[in-house]
Amino acid sequence: MSAPAAAHGIPHAAALAAWRGRAPAPPRALALPAPELLERFHPDRRPGAMVPLRVGASAGLPCRAELAALLQSDALVEDEDIAGAPLLDADVLVIGGGGAGCVAALTAARAGARVLLATKLRLGDSNTVMAEGGIQAAMGPEDSLQRHFEDTLRAGHFAADKALVAALVSDGPGVIRWLIQEGMGFDLAEGSDRMGGNLLRRKPGGATAARLLSYRDFTGLEMMRALREAVLLAPGITLLERHPALELLTDDRGRCAGAVLHELARGRPVLARAGATVLATGGAGRLHVAGFPTSNHYGATADGLVLAYRLGAALREVDSFQYHPTGIAWPPRMAGQLVSEAARASGAALVNGLGERFVDELDTRDVVAAAILREIAEGRGVARDGQAGVFLDTPGLERAKPGILGRSLVTLTHLAHRAGLDAAAEPFLVRPTLHYQNGGIAIGPDGWSGVPGLLCAGEVTGGLHGRNRMMGNALLELVAFGRRAGAAAAADARAERPRNIGLTHLADWRRALIAQGLPLARKAPLVFPPYGNFDMAKDRGRAA
Repeated sequence: MSAPAAAHGIPHAAALAAWRGRAPAPPRALALPAPELLERFHPDRRPGAMVPLRVGASAGLPCRAELAALLQSDALVEDEDIAGAPLLDADVLVIGGGGAGCVAALTAARAGARVLLATKLRLGDSNTVMAEGGIQAAMGPEDSLQRHFEDTLRAGHFAADKALVAALVSDGPGVIRWLIQEGMGFDLAEGSDRMGGNLLRRKPGGATAARLLSYRDFTGLEMMRALREAVLLAPGITLLERHPALELLTDDRGRCAGAVLHELARGRPVLARAGATVLATGGAGRLHVAGFPTSNHYGATADGLVLAYRLGAALREVDSFQYHPTGIAWPPRMAGQLVSEAARASGAALVNGLGERFVDELDTRDVVAAAILREIAEGRGVARDGQAGVFLDTPGLERAKPGILGRSLVTLTHLAHRAGLDAAAEPFLVRPTLHYQNGGIAIGPDGWSGVPGLLCAGEVTGGLHGRNRMMGNALLELVAFGRRAGAAAAADARAERPRNIGLTHLADWRRALIAQGLPLARKAPLVFPPYGNFDMAKDRGRAA
């Protein structure tokens, strides 16, 4: 899928000549004030992009139309579908095998809980492994928790929940120490020894201090490696791979009591009963909102939002998505894959087809993305084989910092090889790609959703990022709130044992849909994107 873009632009050969003629292009301020730029060019501001939700705890809330259709759908399962299904029992059920789910499962198990960890795909198949740029934490002598707090609020347009932001930044230094103890590697500052050196820190977009910690340009992959190994070795965790969740269960008191899972290998339902459930199902990039390509993994289809909302959880900022500024625009077969923000944090410039810089590359992501879309829309972009974008000047970065592409930006160099170009000699053609779900399920600082028995962590939640996320805060979030939710779930599960579990919440939900004239024929969660050619209804029928 491709983002809407102007068919015209400056031909690639002419743009290359302009880039060479002006290199290095001098910095240039935005030609429009940021609020006007966002209003005119950010994809979320397009007419007709949002609709109000008509049913549920957040009725009236504006929402992306593509997401609203799923949120206001009927369930995939009925009571008769789960009659006689195998029953698994645990203290804590964690749904989602990415970073947040692994951290929650580890924390709950180490607190003495019996944990079921259910994943849609394999353990670690998630957006976590695709997070390249790094993780924020206020660790430097010139930095502070207050500065991290203020930077996060400012980047999110002051729409974030201050209690969540305070919890995030306060946990930051402890999260880094915990990750190191779990075996995660970090880059060290030049001249440091491996045993006692200082961590390398860079300044992320929108920040007032250098607090971005990284492992080369595949930080999320390194984090997931350490977490995956810890989960596989941890006692007390039962792993259920290829078991997507189709519906949440309730007991006779209205508490969340686990979930109906679908065992893909056998095409049958499995009931997972638990005293507390943690949703860590990630985002919604595979909905391709606004027609954009996405950096998200194959399973990012908003399942957790759908299930929690049907159970009565409130949502927030579901009209706000993040478009990463530097997704690959050419070649088309690689559309949506990211050139890490680590490149811009290291000094790579964005240049239009006239050879001009047009934005501060380390401004917030929404501003940088909107600025790129403006260049394309107004004909100053670069056109190549029907694709439009702008240049990311990696050759200029290599000239300024010899050896950086091979030493620190390893993933970028691999991407260039796959694209058929030499990143030290030719700039990437980039444009924004759908990257992150800014909003989600409303939670408190310990992950509670407002529905008894249901906690949430990671990208499925809302309130922390406001209307725009700072780079590096997502990896911090999944560990900080994964730990918080895992600990709270373990404590709650000891006091609660579900009884008389079932799907009693669906009757009220269906009455609400009928009252609003919404079709019961539309089913969700999606589980896999439509182009996956997977029919959940047919797969469920295999076990009949």
